[in-house]
Amino acid sequence: MTTIIAYRKYIDAVITRELRLPLDIDQRPLGSELATLADGLTYVSLPVGAVLPLEQPAEIAASIVTVTLTSAQVLDIHAARPHVKLINQHVQEMIAALYSLTDEIKLLRTAPSPEFAAYNAHAESCRAWGRAEKAKLGL
Repeated sequence: MTTIIAYRKYIDAVITRELRLPLDIDQRPLGSELATLADGLTYVSLPVGAVLPLEQPAEIAASIVTVTLTSAQVLDIHAARPHVKLINQHVQEMIAALYSLTDEIKLLRTAPSPEFAAYNAHAESCRAWGRAEKAKLGL
């Protein structure tokens, strides 16, 4: 299970202060910024076992909290997050690789049928992939 952190970025005319993420053995950041929502908080997903460095910018340190996302926040993040949009787009492309929009409409009109069952199984496997990718982000 991923950990979701929320914090308030500090931005002025000269600097922006963001959360310092833990690093892997190759010094790459562990974690992924999900989105900054209308509430002014930026939400970050940390992988299992990752711990934030204790030293954080003073301007944001007091705002850092671990959160459990509400359903509304998850929907807002989905709407705001480019990565989620890319996952959704990829799911659509995976379905379209086998079925055009015209084919989908035809199959929906002819359901139930063996052809519809095959289409539906393909579409559901594509959607399951998308849900798994979003789950990796803690969504």
